[in-house]
Amino acid sequence: MSDTDPSRLSSRNAATPKTVAPRAFLLRAQERGHDLICSDGTRSSYIAGHPDAFITRESSFNFHEYQSGRPGFGSMRVFGDEVFHGAGCGYNMHPHHNFIICAFVLQGELTHINTAGDGTVDRLRQGDYYVFSAGSGGKHCELSVTGEDMNAIYIWFMPGQLYLPPSYHRAHFDFRTRRHRIEQLAGDADGALPIANDIRISRLITDAGSRHAYRARSSSHGTYVFVLEGGLRCGDALLGRRDSMGIWGVDHIACEAAADATDVLFVEVMVRDDEGLKQGVSKHPGH
Repeated sequence: MSDTDPSRLSSRNAATPKTVAPRAFLLRAQERGHDLICSDGTRSSYIAGHPDAFITRESSFNFHEYQSGRPGFGSMRVFGDEVFHGAGCGYNMHPHHNFIICAFVLQGELTHINTAGDGTVDRLRQGDYYVFSAGSGGKHCELSVTGEDMNAIYIWFMPGQLYLPPSYHRAHFDFRTRRHRIEQLAGDADGALPIANDIRISRLITDAGSRHAYRARSSSHGTYVFVLEGGLRCGDALLGRRDSMGIWGVDHIACEAAADATDVLFVEVMVRDDEGLKQGVSKHPGH
């Protein structure tokens, strides 16, 4: 993980007041934390699919046991690139409180069972995604029932208010009809799935040479840019497949696709001072 010069990520009038100094960090795909989790021993009660199933997980942040690195980004605590290997692989029924959990299915089929409302049994395929707010308490189970590997991006957030009633929403992103524009999937836009915090998740699929500008709500909002496929140029930084960067303190992010069928997620959150966050984490090790 390295810092990068954010000065070329956007243009700003020098006379315009700034609430946050422009900042950025760069995280290459190979710098993420890596886990291989087998369904054996004591973990077989949590990881489904014993004895042959296993999960591979690439983690951008260091929440809980995920990795040693950056402690999240704003209210985002987890950004995991996970693959369920083997029929029946996944997570058995388990509880959560307050966390907002989102999943974006990239490959295969995910069977998601949750207790929000009257309960839901949902089957999600490529392009489907959900927002599950555990709130005052909810349980869910996630399985790849078929023999095909299932790949999904999992994102966890802290809510804006604790102990809300649990909720579950799902939708589909049609990459054939929603290309060449930044589409908000979760947040406050019309048609986006609701999410109980100042958060927006957007997606862009476009081709080489296409230029776009992502505009955050304010310079106090940070944006985590993650390249699912292809390549993206953000200022001086060229991001390849599974590379990412966090950017804050700018009014917009100028992007140019570096390959055909480039696929990008933008996750926008409120940010706090980076040094203050590190100091807070150091005072409470292990939490």
